[in-house]
Amino acid sequence: MSDPAQPAPSPLLPDRYPQGDFFVCDIFDAVPKADMASMEHPIFSLSTKPDTRIREYEHNGIKIVIKPSVDGLATVHDRDVLIYCISQLMTALNEGKDVSQVVRFRAHDMLIATNRNTAGTGYSQLKAALERLAGTRISTNIVTGGQEIFRTFGLIESAEIVRETRDGRMQEVEVKLSDWVFNAIRSKEVLTLHRDYFRLRKPLERRIYELARKHCGAQREWRVGLDILQKKCGSGSTIREFRRLLTTVIKEDQTHQHIPDYAVSIDDEDVVIFTNRQPGRGIGGQTIAPPLDPEVYEIARALAPGIDVHFLEREWRDWLPEPPHSPEAAFLGFCRKWSQNRKVS
Repeated sequence: MSDPAQPAPSPLLPDRYPQGDFFVCDIFDAVPKADMASMEHPIFSLSTKPDTRIREYEHNGIKIVIKPSVDGLATVHDRDVLIYCISQLMTALNEGKDVSQVVRFRAHDMLIATNRNTAGTGYSQLKAALERLAGTRISTNIVTGGQEIFRTFGLIESAEIVRETRDGRMQEVEVKLSDWVFNAIRSKEVLTLHRDYFRLRKPLERRIYELARKHCGAQREWRVGLDILQKKCGSGSTIREFRRLLTTVIKEDQTHQHIPDYAVSIDDEDVVIFTNRQPGRGIGGQTIAPPLDPEVYEIARALAPGIDVHFLEREWRDWLPEPPHSPEAAFLGFCRKWSQNRKVS
């Protein structure tokens, strides 16, 4: 029997790989990023069971039909694979490197970066996610990269397990992204996510965070009707059941403040309000440092040759744990450390 005097456990998943160990590791230099189109529209299923229904969505002129394979629709948790691929490609793109639709990565790295377990179940779940991502087909007129695409495509075009260990665990994975996702990457139509996104247990929590990140952003608040929020979440529940599910998330968030970046509430008229928790800070909880002296960029270029200094500045602002006493010195120290880590790797 639980002790009522003890605080309720956090709704967040445990942080399996604390960030303190990440800074010198290449795979964590890539800040989590997701494409804006699938953040705004309900591409992924909220169900934890195989979802084989055909979903049709229309809002403000955007029409989407999402068809599952026999394995079911790709889920919100399957999206982790795409986030990982997008993050890796955006890091390479911002460093001036050539990128392609084919992304090759170590399965173990992806599991750690997305806070998944690295036991056998983690690998089997990754394999199932790849199958659902490849099997889910989308027909839409969403615009990405300045192109309006009227055709049917998969979230990924293909996936291949390049190498497996003797016990059957995959080691390297090769994923070919769809034109739709790759167009978004090349056009930088992506947004940074808080790392705690991967610690959110419930698919609905992840989905409402994505919507808040897309629509509220750095603004003080975003208001949306419950019916529109349900539509954007892609929930198949009745409005009454959706209200109940959302209210449960809201109550937990009021106790634990576990939804990253935004507090969530609902008023008596079924208007859901997302409020930026720290309007003096940026997305992901990063500190907003004042603008840098223009001369500092030349010094930064010398410290980190070949790397886009404006990309480094964005990464530095994402990483800042607290307001720096000397922003210029702090930024240059970050550039020096980044360059050293690249030479070591």
